[in-house]
Amino acid sequence: MKSNIIAFLLLFAGLFTSAQTKMNAAEIRQFTAKMSAESKKIKTLQANFVQTKKMDFLNKDLVTSGQMALQAPGMLSWKYTKPYQYSVIFKNGKMHINDQGKKSTFDAKSRNFEKLNRLIIGSANGNLLNDPDFNASYYKNAGTNIARFTPKSAQLLKYIKQVDLHFAPNQSVVTQVNMLEASGDTTNIVFKNTKVNAPVPAAAFSL
Repeated sequence: MKSNIIAFLLLFAGLFTSAQTKMNAAEIRQFTAKMSAESKKIKTLQANFVQTKKMDFLNKDLVTSGQMALQAPGMLSWKYTKPYQYSVIFKNGKMHINDQGKKSTFDAKSRNFEKLNRLIIGSANGNLLNDPDFNASYYKNAGTNIARFTPKSAQLLKYIKQVDLHFAPNQSVVTQVNMLEASGDTTNIVFKNTKVNAPVPAAAFSL
């Protein structure tokens, strides 16, 4: 079970930019108030994504793509479709995995799985701004607002060093998620064709 947590965390990691300036106190108050209010309105979220992972032992970047869907309060579907098929679905207190036809199910009520579920959902809809398990700082970069999080938990810090959420101007949903692993490996995840509060097909939450 622990190996599955690590494997999924390794799939969900990040890439960072350098031309960033810190928001001042007034900008932080305005940004966090708006994002917190808007994230509460999100009942469903669907998007295509492209993920680019950089690993020290690979000469080429690992590029994957797929679809993400979430439905409040805690249903989440994360499906990789190219170049391989791999799905993780959280629903009804369970985490379901389909690794190219090999299916498995785990109890998602443990502290570790709850943190993982909150991390992924919060990264997609912006609720990570209010997560007590992370320290937050805020930046601007070429018109993009960036919320940066570092885990407080020593257990999470074994895997994740930093999480960046990117918001386009005047948008309340995350356009890009970046994480930095403790190992130094990075991945950039870009969301495209995002739909907010549209009906989610039942098939999105099935393996």
